[in-house]
Amino acid sequence: MILSISGVVLLGIICFLFFKKDGMKASHALVSALFGFYLAGTAIAPSITAGGQSLASLLGGIKF
Repeated sequence: MILSISGVVLLGIICFLFFKKDGMKASHALVSALFGFYLAGTAIAPSITAGGQSLASLLGGIKF
């Protein structure tokens, strides 16, 4: 739950900065779409959330 809330906040801040600074580009649209799926509880949101958690665990497991 905490990862979801912090993910929504982080993606929301990134979307705001993209709109404010650079205008909308393809990569910005992807971040905005992810933000929308996390924020909304659609039927596909659990799949996207699982993908985000898998990515977070993959990045968290990297040893330097």
